[in-house]
Amino acid sequence: MGVASMPMYDLPEVRRALDGLWEGLARHMRREGLGNIPRRLVHGRPLRRLWNDPELWFSQCCGYDLVRGYAGTLIPIATPQFGVPECRGGDYASVVVVREESEADDVLEMRGAVCVINGPESHSGMNALRTLIAPKTGGRRFFSLVKVSGTHADSLATIQRGAADVAAIDCVTFALLARHRPAALAGLRKLGRTYRAPGIPYVTRATVPEETVARMRAALFLAFDDPRLAGVRQARLLDGLEVLAVSRYRRIAKAERIADRHGCPQFA
Repeated sequence: MGVASMPMYDLPEVRRALDGLWEGLARHMRREGLGNIPRRLVHGRPLRRLWNDPELWFSQCCGYDLVRGYAGTLIPIATPQFGVPECRGGDYASVVVVREESEADDVLEMRGAVCVINGPESHSGMNALRTLIAPKTGGRRFFSLVKVSGTHADSLATIQRGAADVAAIDCVTFALLARHRPAALAGLRKLGRTYRAPGIPYVTRATVPEETVARMRAALFLAFDDPRLAGVRQARLLDGLEVLAVSRYRRIAKAERIADRHGCPQFA
């Protein structure tokens, strides 16, 4: 039996909906003639162990990972669309977050502030913000300190307690927290947003046959159209589905190269 997981946006408050979405998707996969489908999603497994698992069947990964550390290991099946203001089709952005009392009107005014990122391999929390400030760095460090929190929710908590001044938060995570955990956003405000980039795709191993990937993709579209799954899709803020080639995700690597050309120091 293969391994399935949807580790992105796997908040406890919407985990039941996530598991329900998988049950419906697995049903459509079986109808598409696929076998060896995992019965349940794996939750909480370290991402590196998950994405390197030779039994991996279905998962999600950041576009930054798709074109960097896991290029040639994972391939996209389709990209979900979300009903969030910062999203447009299959593209998404991060919201730049500060405390309510911050006097900044733009992140470019925050030279010398303390930044917190969820991780150095995250596009939404690190690469997107680095790309935004890169033209103004002049080849010098922009933030006085960059802290690593581990998750977007932890980044928000770090700002709330005054241990950091600014963070870039995946807009879907922000919207889910606003709906299900408003205390996580108390005392904080949106300062702006980053440039949009291709959203977090559903992926499988690059060794999976093309015909199988095509059937998985067909099952995804059926699941997104299935009225019986409307409730779990709405709970996950899911609006639709789009097929994006790997080449579309190279925009993320291009953004990183642009930041490098500006001489912007790496975060963390």
